[in-house]
Amino acid sequence: MTLDAVVVGLGALGSAAARALAAAGARVLGLEQFRLGHHRGASHDHARIIRRSYHTPGYVRLAGLAYRAWADLEREAGERLVVRTGGLDLFPPGAAIPPAPYVTSLEACGVPYRWLEVAEVRRRWPVFRLEPGTGGLWQADGGMVPAARGTELLQRLAVLHGATLLDETPVTGVRDLGGAVEVRTAGGTFRAARLLLCADAWTNELLAPLGVRLPLVVTQEQFSYFTPTDPAAFAVGRFPVWIWMDDPSFYGFPLWPGAAVKAAQDVGGREVTARTRGFDPDPDASRRLAGFLRARLPAAAGAHASTATCLYTLPPDRDFVLGPLPGHDRVLVALGAAHAFKFAPLLGRLLADLALHGGTEEDLRPFDPGRAALTAPAEPRYLV
Repeated sequence: MTLDAVVVGLGALGSAAARALAAAGARVLGLEQFRLGHHRGASHDHARIIRRSYHTPGYVRLAGLAYRAWADLEREAGERLVVRTGGLDLFPPGAAIPPAPYVTSLEACGVPYRWLEVAEVRRRWPVFRLEPGTGGLWQADGGMVPAARGTELLQRLAVLHGATLLDETPVTGVRDLGGAVEVRTAGGTFRAARLLLCADAWTNELLAPLGVRLPLVVTQEQFSYFTPTDPAAFAVGRFPVWIWMDDPSFYGFPLWPGAAVKAAQDVGGREVTARTRGFDPDPDASRRLAGFLRARLPAAAGAHASTATCLYTLPPDRDFVLGPLPGHDRVLVALGAAHAFKFAPLLGRLLADLALHGGTEEDLRPFDPGRAALTAPAEPRYLV
């Protein structure tokens, strides 16, 4: 029997695609090389930021659709998944990431926001220590979504809709047969009308048999938890998710779900591969984060609770990669460029539409695997 789709990689994007495919009645097989819920990729840990503030109207529009997709998932699951805290993007004087594209993109999409001068930021959240001239872009819908729990839920719903998910099943080969795609594993060979590669840092390994390589950079990142000196000041309802829009860039969360705040540097890690990465924290990265918190958010820099690592898989323009592989239109590639978890339920549906119908209602051309940034790449652009 030829399947409608095989999904390789069951992190957030692959699990969301498997759920959407199965819900549409497709015969779908999901393959994961490690155990479901593993910590080797980018979909583990407690929380990810969800926000509408982005640097292009296209992303702002997709973010609005993502909120609807999370609401649909909440209704199907019967549980709350989006925790709204408000989102605060902080721009110091001369910030490497300018605020204008974020402001104009929100305005172009009719999304309400407030620009806060430094005195107003300090009044609302006195735990921040900010220099004169710092501004804050406040958007009330910003918040958090559950990472490991959300991925697990997508997998469970995929199975309830009829998908077969196999973990600890590495793919050993891929062939484009023209009218179908063949996927080989140690336990058997499968044929499908479409193959969805949602393998993040392992993408190029899987593309190699097809003679394709994408210009991807994999970095090992880390995030840390601290017990704040004043926990009440960081409670949900009193403290927002925040992003420091400079180089280096940092971000953080309120207390959720436990008694520690999460903070990290964005794109601060060393270049690795999926095979050479480690799991021990980088002392230099830990010092950079701790130094930033002591300077800008000292009440959060209490006792260090823990640090864990993850992988970023980055195209040169840091835009998503979504769509059919040039020369292999039955092979769809999905890469989230280290900022896609907030979009996962939406992107799962769009990937299912591409696999089953050859197109979507949304314009995904900016994310095409054949775009110029991937065929004639320039220097990486790490834009939050």
